[in-house]
Amino acid sequence: MKIVKKILLVLLVAFVIAQFFRPEKNSGSIESVNAFLAETNPPENVKLILKENCFDCHSDNTNYPWYNNITPVNYWLADHVKHGKKHFNVSKWENYSIQKKDHKFDELVEEVEAKKMPLPSYTYTHRDANLTQEQIKAIVDWANLVRAGYALAPRPE
Repeated sequence: MKIVKKILLVLLVAFVIAQFFRPEKNSGSIESVNAFLAETNPPENVKLILKENCFDCHSDNTNYPWYNNITPVNYWLADHVKHGKKHFNVSKWENYSIQKKDHKFDELVEEVEAKKMPLPSYTYTHRDANLTQEQIKAIVDWANLVRAGYALAPRPE
């Protein structure tokens, strides 16, 4: 039994020390999404869905929950945000070509319709992020409207 106590003590000390090491936060300005919102012009209900369910992982600004203060949870969340921004970062929207924007909206429709987004790991801790069929329809309708506009946009030769 002494060995178990020693192992637990070592683990406790390691856990406490780990709390002093944290990943960098995704704490840019929420204004970084303004170009995306201006260009895609979502209706208010969709804008609210985006703000509450998408921008935490897909922009340069994340509203962190209280449990982000616990290592190793904060590393797990940082990894989610990093991957989310890698695939679709609305804060970098102005840097995307028309083709890339159209492709990102095509992926958005596909992921939301298949209920792959928001991620189950996100909806587990954010119960309000479970999208209703009505919300899914609103997002898909808006995204398809935006894609129709990109289809009409002039393409570089």
